[in-house]
Amino acid sequence: MTIQQDIFNAIEQNDVIIIHRHERPDPDALGSQVGLATTIKATFPDKSVYAVGDGDVGNLSWLAEMDEIPDETYRDALVIVTDTADTPRVANQRYNMGKMLIKIDHHPNDDPYGDITWVDTTASSTSELLMSFIDSMDGKLKLVAPAARLFYAGIVGDTGRFMFNNTTPHTLETAAKLISYDFDPTAVNQKMNEITLSQARLQGEVFENLHIEQGGAAYTIITRQRIKELGLEDDQVQAAVNTPSRLGNVLAWMLFVEQVDGTYRVNLRSKGPIINELAKAHNGGGHPLASGAKAADKQEIDQMVQELITIATNYEKE
Repeated sequence: MTIQQDIFNAIEQNDVIIIHRHERPDPDALGSQVGLATTIKATFPDKSVYAVGDGDVGNLSWLAEMDEIPDETYRDALVIVTDTADTPRVANQRYNMGKMLIKIDHHPNDDPYGDITWVDTTASSTSELLMSFIDSMDGKLKLVAPAARLFYAGIVGDTGRFMFNNTTPHTLETAAKLISYDFDPTAVNQKMNEITLSQARLQGEVFENLHIEQGGAAYTIITRQRIKELGLEDDQVQAAVNTPSRLGNVLAWMLFVEQVDGTYRVNLRSKGPIINELAKAHNGGGHPLASGAKAADKQEIDQMVQELITIATNYEKE
């Protein structure tokens, strides 16, 4: 029996299913979470299926909203966590209150939690992985247009509109299948490309203040004061993460985003050098070319910058 069949059996055998995703959701987190919930509801109309997170979903409310449920709902429930590599990042820590837990993810499996753990790092996104799950069930799971829209958004988001090297022939085949359903992919693409004027100004400041070091390593610091001056919410700062990728002489980069407590959330991205080990060394992790970490202070920022320079310089020599 395959792990996909094990997951299907768990879904089939449970009347209450609660699906979680990671905090600070991106399109794949919401797409995989709510896309799976929508698919289960369409297949098993009599089941109670919920998508749960902490608070609202920021500027992705056009994609999906969360359900609010009491603790009692978790009693005898199957809980599924999608697109979340490690338990501290699960949005809403009640995920472990159910009777059974399943992890479905495409990040490196550094924290193999759950009674069933299905991780495939070759998938571009958890949305693509869930489409493989649906296909493997030979019609036992019903894919409907609202779910197709969500999975499509997840794939577009995690592939950088098919520009990242995680885009495979299977990724494009899956996207082609999804857009055959009755939703407007152009509207999804346009919405995902949309930013506010304040976000556009932040992107301009990233270009203006970007430090480009030896080997094409680059970084910039986004202060709490500037975030406040621009009137941005924390989730809106993410619009600037990939801004340095457009510069030909930048190979790998970090954005240090100051938090309320004076620490920094660090976004690491790369065009080639592996940077997730650097992230792991600083309370983070993620994909080889796209990771997140934390820096306690300016001293740790300086340390991380030097480590990135070493990685980029060594890559340049290879």
